[in-house]
Amino acid sequence: MTSSPAQAEAREFLERHPDIESFDLLISDLNGVLRGKRIPRDNLIGAYRSGINLPASVFALDINGNTIEETGLGLATGDSDRVCRPIPGTLMPTPWLREGRQAQLLMTMQETDGRPFFADPRQVLSRVLAGFTARGLTPVVALELEFYLVDRRRDDLGLAQPPCSPGTGERATQSQLYSINELDEYADFLEEIQQAAIAQQLPLDTALKECAPGQFEINLIHCDDAIKACDSAVLLKRLIKGVALNHGFEATFMAKPYGDEAGSGAHVHISLIDGEGRNIFSSDDEDPLGTPALKQAIAGLLELMSASMAIFSPNLNSFRRFQPGLYVPMAPSWGYDNRSVAVRIPSGPNAARRIEHRVAGADANPYLMLATLLASVMHGLKNELTPPEAISGNAYEQLEPTLTNSWQHALDLFATNEVLAEALGRDFIHVYHANRLAERAYAMRTVSSLEYDWYLRHV
Repeated sequence: MTSSPAQAEAREFLERHPDIESFDLLISDLNGVLRGKRIPRDNLIGAYRSGINLPASVFALDINGNTIEETGLGLATGDSDRVCRPIPGTLMPTPWLREGRQAQLLMTMQETDGRPFFADPRQVLSRVLAGFTARGLTPVVALELEFYLVDRRRDDLGLAQPPCSPGTGERATQSQLYSINELDEYADFLEEIQQAAIAQQLPLDTALKECAPGQFEINLIHCDDAIKACDSAVLLKRLIKGVALNHGFEATFMAKPYGDEAGSGAHVHISLIDGEGRNIFSSDDEDPLGTPALKQAIAGLLELMSASMAIFSPNLNSFRRFQPGLYVPMAPSWGYDNRSVAVRIPSGPNAARRIEHRVAGADANPYLMLATLLASVMHGLKNELTPPEAISGNAYEQLEPTLTNSWQHALDLFATNEVLAEALGRDFIHVYHANRLAERAYAMRTVSSLEYDWYLRHV
């Protein structure tokens, strides 16, 4: 019996890696949490041949793994299965696990008739990209991910704390942006990330020390396959978390682990190339201000920014990141080489003219984040929108903070926006809104220790 190219990929992998004993078959849920199944080596070819079954309710799960019935994907459908198929090119070893005897494979969900499953975040991004393909355009994107390393032991109050430096044994207490010394102190950790990324063919670019104690940033090289770029981002998160555990830390992409320190963001760089390979944001006359297409894309991003906050800030902690003075945009704004705005046009060669979107947290689902950004860019292009004047100087001093810091308000704006409903799919909007709304309801039932400290005896 002849095997398909996909099965041939699996057979070749098995031949090259005789020591691999098991495989994790992974799919990203709405929160960006990787879920799936672990199979023995002998079952890999069968997974390529027939796929694996997972319930559609995997996209109804909240952050705690509870099925949100209001999505309509749970018992209302009998909690029925769908088939998940392997994604070519994602079968890779996981060298940080079980001494290299394990590997992983990304999957994507289909309807029973083979159509893409509407609630799979990867398929939502694919839906948006189809609009660019129809116009002969290809997005080129790069993602930058910030994260914290935290001590696996909590402090005396049970709260997270920075780890002790492997180099000095001391616990960091200061912000040291771009510190080379701290990169040296964590060199073994960063080197293992680099080697594991090479083994997984993840295109890492740079690593840097971010503002806060224990905070780092790792960037991915720009890619003209937006889905692959997001695949790399979700796999890089898993890799960083796994390597951190090997070094005695925990890694978190939580948006705001410490109230008084900078949050962790996910900055996204976007340009568009046409059928002849030209960057349509770059003008032929070397105009540093870019092209009409660039301005239209900016305008689309600004117009839909408020309605997109439910994607950029998907949970309760996400909104704690939006505080003035910590390099987090507080209003829809844009400017040239200005890190106080929401949409920054970086300096550099005209041919590399691009947008840097600076709003989303590191806790956002990469597929949904990019789908929403690209839908906003397309909105600006299709309607030839015009942005306001670029901000020069400190945007925090010039603009009132109009981006909502309310989870409920963000969900309301998201659920009623017609542009996003058309771009992402109305059925998806319903599932995402119901899922996040239910998690918010659960969160509101919890009374924090701060509330007891402030209010129990004094009101």
